[in-house]
Amino acid sequence: MGGSKEQSAEIWRLVRRQHGVVTYAQLVGFGLDRHAIRHRVARGRLHPVAKGVYAVGRDELGRHGRWMAAVLYCGHAAVLSHGSAAALMGIGTEPKGCVEVSVRSPGNRRHRGLRVHRRPKLSDAGVGVFDRIPVTSPTQTLIDLAARSDRITVERMVDEADRLDLISPPRLRAMLRDHHGEPGVARLRTWLDRRTFRLTRSRLERLFLPLARDVGLPVPETKVWVNGFEVDFLWPELRLIVETDGLRHHRTPAQQTRDRLRDQAHAAAGFTHLRFTHEQVRYEPEHVGAVLGDVARHLGVNRERAGAA
Repeated sequence: MGGSKEQSAEIWRLVRRQHGVVTYAQLVGFGLDRHAIRHRVARGRLHPVAKGVYAVGRDELGRHGRWMAAVLYCGHAAVLSHGSAAALMGIGTEPKGCVEVSVRSPGNRRHRGLRVHRRPKLSDAGVGVFDRIPVTSPTQTLIDLAARSDRITVERMVDEADRLDLISPPRLRAMLRDHHGEPGVARLRTWLDRRTFRLTRSRLERLFLPLARDVGLPVPETKVWVNGFEVDFLWPELRLIVETDGLRHHRTPAQQTRDRLRDQAHAAAGFTHLRFTHEQVRYEPEHVGAVLGDVARHLGVNRERAGAA
């Protein structure tokens, strides 16, 4: 960067913390005047990214550098938000070619590829820092995206946030009380109802299969057809079927009728048929494991008796 070694070292430490970018005001704070800054731009040491924001050393920025530059460009109290926040935290995707930033202070920042959300009422509790970038909290991000996204998309993001230990569904439900009246809160609260919350298929298997293994059951067949119906998990040697249902308490009469026909068909064919809700698999694994273990032992004993006879 030029200048004294101490000055250069301080600037580079800041640049590394900020993913390769620095602002005009920060450079001035380190003692550089406008002539020194222009000189560094002319020599290719600084590369303008937006007004008052520079990439240092090279003109290409990675995603984190691009996000940090957008936040710095938008000024004090700006934070990455919405789809960009979800992408940073690894729970969602960013709109193509668009960085989303929320600002609480007045102003009229505009730039190509930047979407600014003006939110003077955004609370301190709704923001934080992730990977050294100011960003809306996981709770705030999920609320913001619930206001504009469909249920399946949001449930997938909640599942990822849980998997990454950012926030669990019970904690998220509790946090919604502090965001009463915000757009997206009512929809998110409904979608997080413990009676209807559904795990993604892969997440369900990651949670359920170890429970079955721990009680001595072998790896089951999954998503196979039995007696004219698709089932979630099947142990053919034990004639055991396990199905999971995240919407058990809100099924239509037609769906309930089909459930009964399915259960009757499996019983008539001599299968033991168990049902667990996604909520039980996620939040009551001890209960699920205990029931599986008791049933597996019972079926194993009966199988041995049948073989002996």
